[in-house]
Amino acid sequence: MSAASCLLTEDQFLCSICLDVFTDPVTIPCGHNFCKTCITKHWDKNVPYKCPNCKEVFYTRPKLQVNTFISEMAAQFRQSAQQKASSSSSEQQVSKPGEVPCDVCTRTKLKALKSCLVCLASYCETHLEPHLIISGLKGHQLIDPVENLEDRMCTKHDELLELFCKTDQMCVCMLCSDLDHKTHDVVPLKEEYEGKKAELGKTDAEIQHRIQKRRLKIHEMRCSVKRSKNDADREIAAGDPVFRALKESVERSQAELIYTIKMKHRKTEKQAEGFIKEMEQEISELEKRSSEVKKLSQSEDHPHLLQSFPSLNTAPPTKDWTGVSVRPPSYEGTVVRAVNQLEETLSKQMKKLFEVELKRVQQYAVDVTLDPDTAHPNLILSDDGKQVKHGDVKENLPNNPERFDTCPCVLAKQSFTSGRFYYEVQVKEKTKWDLGVARESINRKGNINPTPQNGQWSICLMDENEYEACDRSQVRLSLKHQPEKVGVFVDYEEGLVSFYDVDAAALIYSFTGRCFTQKLYPYFSPSLNNGGKNSAPLIISPVSHIK
Repeated sequence: MSAASCLLTEDQFLCSICLDVFTDPVTIPCGHNFCKTCITKHWDKNVPYKCPNCKEVFYTRPKLQVNTFISEMAAQFRQSAQQKASSSSSEQQVSKPGEVPCDVCTRTKLKALKSCLVCLASYCETHLEPHLIISGLKGHQLIDPVENLEDRMCTKHDELLELFCKTDQMCVCMLCSDLDHKTHDVVPLKEEYEGKKAELGKTDAEIQHRIQKRRLKIHEMRCSVKRSKNDADREIAAGDPVFRALKESVERSQAELIYTIKMKHRKTEKQAEGFIKEMEQEISELEKRSSEVKKLSQSEDHPHLLQSFPSLNTAPPTKDWTGVSVRPPSYEGTVVRAVNQLEETLSKQMKKLFEVELKRVQQYAVDVTLDPDTAHPNLILSDDGKQVKHGDVKENLPNNPERFDTCPCVLAKQSFTSGRFYYEVQVKEKTKWDLGVARESINRKGNINPTPQNGQWSICLMDENEYEACDRSQVRLSLKHQPEKVGVFVDYEEGLVSFYDVDAAALIYSFTGRCFTQKLYPYFSPSLNNGGKNSAPLIISPVSHIK
């Protein structure tokens, strides 16, 4: 028997319904073999009675008897297969929580390698073998192991979900497509799968692109934080010796002031002590003479009194103190002079600081040229776009939306929506001018009220040596020197606009804490010609970095 079983292949001992070794094998009239329980259950569900393999129809239900010959060979094969399975199970992985187990394993559930969409079962390596060697099973669709294979079956027709209805966006079986979805757009499941898989690929690519953009943004932010930390450390390091020097200067000035005042007082005190000591000596001499006179006047010795009288009758010589006095010194102006001296020291220190600051902002110098499309018709621009002045003749120019039609203004061609920028303008020999930045939506028509609320941040020379900052209200500026070249610095994100006297390396005025949301343009107004008194042009100058 054993030799005979070796002549048979393994698929001859497997039931094509349960795909396991025969249990109580029976042979039906067409000659095919099945487990008695498997074919019985199959025919209980399906009428008429067909052979699951060759589809031969039996109009009366065949009687089933166990084939003892096949049963004995199957028993031997089962024993051999179990021995083989037990030896191989040690090499295969046991199913862990979250993994799909083999549906055929009866004892230790091994990890499934594949799931069959036809058999609706999952198989380990050993139990998958029939699908790889039996011709009738090779055509079954195998996929990576999944749970709940019954979800792959149509609950209405108990058929495999092989199609996809694009109209209703659902998986359907062949019968569903012929009945409930007959007029719908139905495609093979694999075709829709490939299409959706491609879409998921695009979606994933888009997600990866967004992830990359955000990673780059995170890197950019971290670099900004690092740069901010470096700038902060540098600023603290630069400020520390300055404030230490200022503190030492204040302490030194205070010490000198106290010393000067105390020395004045000490001189007065010493003078008074000298006078007092001299007068106390005289008092001592006078008191001594007074004692001698009283003693002599009480003497009963007549000769002694008469003999001593000439020497005691007169007071001892003393100094005339009538015109002598000690006047307190004048301390008025001592503190003021000390503060003035300290102010000079602070001014020198401030000048050094502004020189450092100006040198720093000059690193953000940009090339600025005037935009003739925005210039008022009375303005005369140089060919290179670097100079502008007011002319008496109004040019016949198109009144385009960008052009100023009332105020003698012009904007630069360049605009800025982020970062920092700096430029310098020569205002030498002018009696009036207006400089700064303006947002894109500034009103170009009619009179302009140059305030931040109206989209303009500027300073101006109103009249000779009368400067103002056009803030929420007009701020009068007190300048020690009349600037000949003005530097304009803007930090868009910080909301800062600062103006500098370049030659004096001094800060003129700063607009702080602003919130910019539009394009910013450099803004220029040479003001009216004023009969030739204000004919000098505003000149955009190349930045000469201070040393």
